[in-house]
Amino acid sequence: MNQEVTAYIENLPNWQGGISSTLRDMVRETIPNVEERIQYKKPHFLKNGHYAAVISPSKDAISFMIMNAGGIDFPKGFEGPAERKWIKLREGDTPDLALLSGLLKQASGTL
Repeated sequence: MNQEVTAYIENLPNWQGGISSTLRDMVRETIPNVEERIQYKKPHFLKNGHYAAVISPSKDAISFMIMNAGGIDFPKGFEGPAERKWIKLREGDTPDLALLSGLLKQASGTL
Protein backbone atom coordinates (compact mmCIF):
# COMPACT_ATOMS: atom_id res chain seq x y z
CA MET A 1 0.00 0.00 0.00
CA ASN A 2 1.24 3.44 -0.93
CA GLN A 3 1.68 5.65 2.16
CA GLU A 4 0.85 8.82 0.19
CA VAL A 5 -2.51 7.31 -0.76
CA THR A 6 -3.10 6.21 2.84
CA ALA A 7 -2.34 9.73 4.14
CA TYR A 8 -4.53 11.30 1.46
CA ILE A 9 -7.53 9.16 2.41
CA GLU A 10 -6.95 9.69 6.14
CA ASN A 11 -7.03 13.47 5.59
CA LEU A 12 -10.42 13.48 3.84
CA PRO A 13 -13.59 14.36 5.75
CA ASN A 14 -14.78 11.30 7.69
CA TRP A 15 -17.55 10.18 5.31
CA GLN A 16 -15.36 10.68 2.22
CA GLY A 17 -12.48 8.82 3.85
CA GLY A 18 -14.76 5.91 4.66
CA ILE A 19 -16.05 5.56 1.11
CA SER A 20 -12.56 6.06 -0.35
CA SER A 21 -11.06 3.42 1.93
CA THR A 22 -13.81 0.95 0.96
CA LEU A 23 -13.24 1.66 -2.75
CA ARG A 24 -9.48 1.30 -2.35
CA ASP A 25 -9.88 -2.10 -0.69
CA MET A 26 -12.22 -3.21 -3.50
CA VAL A 27 -9.69 -2.12 -6.16
CA ARG A 28 -6.88 -3.96 -4.37
CA GLU A 29 -8.98 -7.14 -4.21
CA THR A 30 -10.10 -6.85 -7.85
CA ILE A 31 -6.68 -6.12 -9.37
CA PRO A 32 -3.88 -8.19 -7.81
CA ASN A 33 -0.58 -6.28 -7.62
CA VAL A 34 -2.26 -2.95 -8.42
CA GLU A 35 0.06 0.04 -8.24
CA GLU A 36 -1.15 3.05 -6.25
CA ARG A 37 0.00 6.64 -6.55
CA ILE A 38 -1.11 10.18 -6.00
CA GLN A 39 -1.28 11.88 -9.37
CA TYR A 40 -3.09 15.09 -10.27
CA LYS A 41 -3.75 15.39 -6.51
CA LYS A 42 -5.91 12.21 -6.42
CA PRO A 43 -5.40 8.50 -5.80
CA HIS A 44 -4.80 6.63 -9.07
CA PHE A 45 -4.62 2.86 -9.47
CA LEU A 46 -2.57 1.29 -12.26
CA LYS A 47 -2.31 -2.19 -13.72
CA ASN A 48 0.82 -2.94 -15.75
CA GLY A 49 1.57 0.80 -15.90
CA HIS A 50 -1.88 1.72 -17.29
CA TYR A 51 -4.58 3.65 -15.46
CA ALA A 52 -7.34 1.38 -14.18
CA ALA A 53 -9.24 3.52 -11.64
CA VAL A 54 -9.28 6.90 -9.90
CA ILE A 55 -10.85 8.11 -6.66
CA SER A 56 -11.73 11.78 -6.99
CA PRO A 57 -13.23 13.71 -4.08
CA SER A 58 -15.16 16.93 -4.51
CA LYS A 59 -17.03 19.12 -2.05
CA ASP A 60 -20.15 16.94 -1.88
CA ALA A 61 -19.19 13.63 -3.53
CA ILE A 62 -16.60 10.97 -4.22
CA SER A 63 -16.32 10.06 -7.88
CA PHE A 64 -15.05 6.60 -8.68
CA MET A 65 -13.73 6.43 -12.23
CA ILE A 66 -13.08 3.27 -14.21
CA MET A 67 -10.64 3.68 -17.08
CA ASN A 68 -10.41 1.59 -20.29
CA ALA A 69 -14.22 1.35 -20.27
CA GLY A 70 -14.85 1.22 -24.02
CA GLY A 71 -17.19 -1.56 -25.10
CA ILE A 72 -18.54 -2.23 -21.60
CA ASP A 73 -22.22 -1.68 -20.83
CA PHE A 74 -22.48 0.48 -17.73
CA PRO A 75 -25.75 0.72 -15.81
CA LYS A 76 -27.70 3.91 -15.24
CA GLY A 77 -25.97 6.33 -12.90
CA PHE A 78 -22.57 6.26 -14.60
CA GLU A 79 -21.32 9.29 -16.52
CA GLY A 80 -18.49 10.05 -18.91
CA PRO A 81 -17.17 9.30 -22.38
CA ALA A 82 -16.73 5.77 -23.72
CA GLU A 83 -13.12 5.40 -22.58
CA ARG A 84 -13.80 6.26 -18.92
CA LYS A 85 -16.91 6.13 -16.77
CA TRP A 86 -17.55 7.35 -13.27
CA ILE A 87 -20.18 7.23 -10.61
CA LYS A 88 -20.66 9.87 -7.91
CA LEU A 89 -21.17 8.69 -4.35
CA ARG A 90 -22.52 11.09 -1.76
CA GLU A 91 -22.64 11.09 2.02
CA GLY A 92 -24.84 8.21 3.17
CA ASP A 93 -24.42 6.22 -0.08
CA THR A 94 -23.24 2.64 0.05
CA PRO A 95 -21.23 1.65 -3.01
CA ASP A 96 -22.34 -1.52 -4.81
CA LEU A 97 -18.97 -3.22 -4.48
CA ALA A 98 -19.95 -6.34 -6.43
CA LEU A 99 -21.09 -4.21 -9.38
CA LEU A 100 -18.05 -1.92 -9.27
CA SER A 101 -15.65 -4.84 -8.92
CA GLY A 102 -17.23 -6.64 -11.89
CA LEU A 103 -17.00 -3.54 -14.09
CA LEU A 104 -13.42 -2.85 -12.99
CA LYS A 105 -12.44 -6.48 -13.66
CA GLN A 106 -13.85 -6.24 -17.20
CA ALA A 107 -12.20 -2.88 -17.89
CA SER A 108 -8.80 -3.82 -16.50
CA GLY A 109 -8.81 -7.30 -18.04
CA THR A 110 -7.01 -6.11 -21.18
CA LEU A 111 -4.42 -3.94 -19.43
